[in-house]
Amino acid sequence: MYDDTVVKMENITMEFPGVKALDNVNFETRKGEVHVLLGENGAGKSTLMKILTGVYKQTSGKIFLKGQPYEIHSIKDAEEKGVSMIFQELNLVPYLSVAENIFLGREPRIGIQIDWGKINRDAQVLLNNLGVNIDARTIVKNLTIAQQQMVEIAKALSFNPDVIIMDEPTSSLTEREIEELFKTIRDLKAKGVCIIYISHRMEELLTIGDRVTVLRDGQYVGTVNVKDTTIDQLIQMMVGRSLKEKFPKEYAPVGEESIRVCNLSQGKRLKDVSFYARKGEVVGFAGLMGAGRTELMRAIFGADPIDKGDIYIHGTKVNIKSPKDAIKCKIGFLTEDRKHQGLVLKLDVKQNITLSNLEKITKNTAISFKKEKELCEKLVNNLNIKTPSLFQKVKFLSGGNQQKVVLAKWLATQSDILIIDEPTRGIDVGAKVEIYKLMNQLTKNGATVIMVSSELPEVLGMSDRVYVMHEGKITGELTRDEATQEKILHFATGGK
Repeated sequence: MYDDTVVKMENITMEFPGVKALDNVNFETRKGEVHVLLGENGAGKSTLMKILTGVYKQTSGKIFLKGQPYEIHSIKDAEEKGVSMIFQELNLVPYLSVAENIFLGREPRIGIQIDWGKINRDAQVLLNNLGVNIDARTIVKNLTIAQQQMVEIAKALSFNPDVIIMDEPTSSLTEREIEELFKTIRDLKAKGVCIIYISHRMEELLTIGDRVTVLRDGQYVGTVNVKDTTIDQLIQMMVGRSLKEKFPKEYAPVGEESIRVCNLSQGKRLKDVSFYARKGEVVGFAGLMGAGRTELMRAIFGADPIDKGDIYIHGTKVNIKSPKDAIKCKIGFLTEDRKHQGLVLKLDVKQNITLSNLEKITKNTAISFKKEKELCEKLVNNLNIKTPSLFQKVKFLSGGNQQKVVLAKWLATQSDILIIDEPTRGIDVGAKVEIYKLMNQLTKNGATVIMVSSELPEVLGMSDRVYVMHEGKITGELTRDEATQEKILHFATGGK
């Protein structure tokens, strides 16, 4: 054991009813390093870290912290011992302030009274050190997802931990916020803090990581130094095969215009937005955080009202006032936040798939379970959704399979215009390729795919045309041949 070893996990096995999530996994981290934990969805990364933070108790195996046996029984217990985790699923109380969330359950007091001044001051210092422009007194529900992510990071830092586990910390952050986070990580490293970093963004792992441990199917594959490896080698360790092409774009015949939006405006968020998309196309929407891309898609789908503007579907002007109207127009919307807006986590796979199309499986006002089963089995097979059964609750599926369930839901409605907001956020490289292949299949079948993505390689790799937005306006339109990262960033920052 190295003298500077902070965490050592030996032969960790974790069994759930009918599933062995971890099988004799070894993992160790050192003082002042960023140790990346890598693997496909379902590989066991989060399970291993939940054991380290007291969410689960391992079936067998030993854990040591700074050379001493490490026994914990709760997250609070782990935090008191110097181990903090920033979970992928945000764990904030929406109706409390930022400061209250950061110090929840351990508020400083003067006598029996809470010292609100100190709470707000201390929270503001943490936020300022992270370089984020958030008032500590702001109610959390009024923050964006990206801002809430930064609050979670500030909360973890407030414990002055020896070990910080970051599970997909950049999934909702802008490039500037990622740079600030990386600066904070480097400062923590210099102070001897150990960072365990989980992410599917391969390029950033090579930027911030020192060592990488790879898990596959609940088993330990290996540990390598970042400086001695490549992305292709890591992918091969993760999936057991080489992924020759990260963006397997296939071209489909481009048909007639399927949707045209004219001069759509919505308060200060959208300003005279016009664009079109055709059958067989993947039309990408790029832009920085807050550019208005998601707001535009919500307006088209009828989730938010518009002030003015016209929408034409297959050449006919339509009046979309609600998602129900959009569904009647054969528009599907895979939302950015699939867990809260795209799925009902407590329902099973078949219930989620048929949720938007109950009419198709209803007979004499009652659900025909035979029709439901036939429809769902077909979609599960066609999309290769990995689930033990149609009765599995979707909250237990991996991120990639959850995304496929949302896609299946809209295919069940026979949508021929699919809006996909951040199609591969939080899913692994293998699942990403599957999603891209499904997009190819959709366009080959004559569907239109409108894709919003914050990942420029994804936009460039999968789009036939690209629209770029800045401050609620479309500032550029590029063909696939014209589009480059430099041109997109030029338009995304307001360039003409």
